[in-house]
Amino acid sequence: MADRPSAEWVIDELVVDRLVAEALPHLVALPRRRASAGWDCDVWRIGDDLALRMPRRSAAVSLVLHEQQVLPVVGPAIEASGVHVPTPLFLGEPSDAFPRPWSLVPWFDGSSGISVPREERRRWASDLANALLALHTPAPSQHPRNPFRGVPLAERSDVVRARLDHVVGVEPSLLARAALTWTRGVNAEPWGGTPLWIHGDLHPGNLVSDASGLRAIIDFGDVTAGDPACDLASAWLIFDEQGRADFIGALGDHYDPVDWTRARAWAVALSLAMISQSDDNPVYRELGLISLAEAATD
Repeated sequence: MADRPSAEWVIDELVVDRLVAEALPHLVALPRRRASAGWDCDVWRIGDDLALRMPRRSAAVSLVLHEQQVLPVVGPAIEASGVHVPTPLFLGEPSDAFPRPWSLVPWFDGSSGISVPREERRRWASDLANALLALHTPAPSQHPRNPFRGVPLAERSDVVRARLDHVVGVEPSLLARAALTWTRGVNAEPWGGTPLWIHGDLHPGNLVSDASGLRAIIDFGDVTAGDPACDLASAWLIFDEQGRADFIGALGDHYDPVDWTRARAWAVALSLAMISQSDDNPVYRELGLISLAEAATD
């Protein structure tokens, strides 16, 4: 994404070798290689089935801690639905080898969902619906707080309106439809139920698939509780029209039309964020543009 923050801690092979030797000596003989250098975390594969997830900047420490706190709670139910999640296998403590918390997590072979054409994602609809039903359960009062996800839409209105006014490279007619979709969501009745656990960043880049279908949901750093419509926005971020219909159908009567009105508005908000913040990442900008058109035209 645009202007990816610089790493505050160098995470190279020497650091990883030292960390493994210090905290995971039983894994020291396994090969190690960097799998990704993300916006917030570096991921290093350990052998074939494991990975280290390490924050590369201070702002990401809370994301790792949130995953460590929540995935042991919600992970088993999601796994029982048939979709894997990276529940930490070992909670790394700050040390001389690496000065911040980190996690040893399972590695899931497969392709990033963002590389799979939308029409092929249709076959994930039922699996993703079942995973969300397993996740969307009442959360305790001490759940991780996220001021950007799962909150009442009105709290995000200033940011979304600013993006609608200043985003570049989007047809005015599409922006007008998106503004209408957003307004309908803001004016809809807010979520009034118990705050439910939500993933908070559910787009195809955080899905892993293989030949059998949807394999895993990853990156729970934005996990929080609140309005499940934030996750239901994935209907427009992930699927085409047929896949969306299958997804909504698989969720049955668990959500009502007002929930889906808010979900479409969340899809607009999240799509605009991708478009506005992905200047040097054409894959995510394209995802945002297509998803905005899906949400504002449906």
